[in-house]
Amino acid sequence: MGDLARIALTDEEIARLQGELNVIAQSINKVQEVAGDDVVPTANPVPLEAYMRPDEDVTPLTQDQALSAAPAAQSGMFVAPRILGEE
Repeated sequence: MGDLARIALTDEEIARLQGELNVIAQSINKVQEVAGDDVVPTANPVPLEAYMRPDEDVTPLTQDQALSAAPAAQSGMFVAPRILGEE
């Protein structure tokens, strides 16, 4: 069951996931029964236009302007603390 995704699953996990996938498949079948020809297929119930704004031609910040509020900058770049340690 996890071969395509290269996931190592125990027999117990496979049995549990098969049950969960069956419930999901049954739910999809119920939706398909209710959705008639008058229901338009959609991936998002809210029109995406609601989140779009028109493009506006604006002048971008210069490098100096972008770095002016940085707590630390070096060689034209932001300086941030190392979080992963030495590599």
